Amino acid sequence: MSAPTTTRTEPGAMTHRQIMEALSGLLLVLFVAMSSSTIVSTALPTIIGDLNGSQTQYTWVVTATLLTATATTPIWGKLADLYSKKTLVQISIVVYVLGSIIAGLTQNTEQLIAARAFQGLGMGGVQALVQIAIAAMIPPRERGRYNGYLGGVMGLATVAGPLLGGLIVDSSLGWRWCFFVGVPIAIVALIVLQKTLHLPVMRRENVKIDYLGASLIAAGVSVLLIWVSFVDDSFAWVSWQTFAMVGASVVLLGLATFVESRAAEPVVPLPIVRQRTTALAILGSLSVGMAMFGGAVFLGQYFQIGRGYSPTEAGLLTIPMMFGLALASTVAGRLITKSGNIKPYVVAGTVILVAGFASLSFLDHDTSLWYVGGGMFLVGAGVGMSMQNLVLAVQNTVALKDIGAASSTIAFFRSLGGTIGVSVLGAVLAHRVADSMTTQLAASGSATSSSASSGISVLNLSSLPEAIQHMVRVAYGDATGHIFLISAAVGVVGVIAAVAMKPAKLRSTVDLAPAAAAEPELATTAK
Repeated sequence: MSAPTTTRTEPGAMTHRQIMEALSGLLLVLFVAMSSSTIVSTALPTIIGDLNGSQTQYTWVVTATLLTATATTPIWGKLADLYSKKTLVQISIVVYVLGSIIAGLTQNTEQLIAARAFQGLGMGGVQALVQIAIAAMIPPRERGRYNGYLGGVMGLATVAGPLLGGLIVDSSLGWRWCFFVGVPIAIVALIVLQKTLHLPVMRRENVKIDYLGASLIAAGVSVLLIWVSFVDDSFAWVSWQTFAMVGASVVLLGLATFVESRAAEPVVPLPIVRQRTTALAILGSLSVGMAMFGGAVFLGQYFQIGRGYSPTEAGLLTIPMMFGLALASTVAGRLITKSGNIKPYVVAGTVILVAGFASLSFLDHDTSLWYVGGGMFLVGAGVGMSMQNLVLAVQNTVALKDIGAASSTIAFFRSLGGTIGVSVLGAVLAHRVADSMTTQLAASGSATSSSASSGISVLNLSSLPEAIQHMVRVAYGDATGHIFLISAAVGVVGVIAAVAMKPAKLRSTVDLAPAAAAEPELATTAK
């Protein structure tokens, strides 16, 4: 075997047992990252209430993590094309552990947002690098089968996370252990990875990471999200602040595109992005990310604030969505491996996702839980069939040397969509809740109004008068349906992107070069 430009051993020769041993460490890492997000999602109403935070701060605790994960995902991916993927996974776990410890020690919402931003650096690396490592071991045709295991772990993490978060908050441990609990699991993952993960290292000389491009992208997105969080509250839509922030964001993102087009090693490789499959997968990932992250992150708040359930009960009530995700991803993964076709499952997934959010758009503060559960199951099934398979569709079209950049590019836009979705929908929810509270307070009289303006956060329900508690529940319960309607509308873009994708057979080799020699018909189709 010869490789003139790189030095590596063909990983396609790995046996099923070797793959499963390596996957055990990777899946444990993924479980840590996924569960840390879902644990916090259920506990967040209690956390923000205890820290006396606002709805905007509630949103930014989530947005900060997504934002830093999004900004650094392309860098992790590019580094994975140049250096040891195993070492990078381990570094990202260490960053995650440090961020978790800091988050658990915070004393106010500002510190928590900063700690979550740091934690996002590690979480972004873990989520991107797990996909990249799997792609370096397993051919696309076989990857559908193993993506089923991936979906199963995601489902387990998303089911166990909310339950564990609720149990921790309701126990004597307190909400801080929602951050500490992942630390020992992460340390175990480090040990398992050290023993099981053995990947080729592709060494290329004189390569530079485009940190300038990544910084411009992060700055442009950050300014835009800050504007979304404060517009129509701190300043008007048409104002000098809007002009300054939106204008600065456009300029920064324009400069990022200019830098990326001329960089020797861009973090978002434009030639790959311009390919039809990649471009449509990016559009689909943006849409799915906005809908899934933006909508699902507020479900825990809906059950606790809007319906009055405890954190543990809220965790139990999210099981239908997690079950749908685990079931659909596992079944679809095996069917994709058997047929070699991926487009039908991506199309079906995006359609089901839209149907799920459309059904949830009708809920209010007293909607039947059976109806809510059915809608959540559809959302989970749609995500399970589409999210991972959009990555797989792109991985099928690129050479192994570009797998890190291609995979992280899709992950980047998916996280970007989620970041925008959480920020936008959080802002919409905050405005509708504020309007509803103002209307209800005006109708109830000045005495109630003065009670509400005592400086206590409306999310700290236990410290509010009973009359105000009822108003808050009605406001949040009724406003949540509106953000799911927006999620459904955004999801339609994902359906259009999926339908427009070109049908292609998944190749049976890890790299494109062997595919061209051994299976020319598959290689031709995959291009």
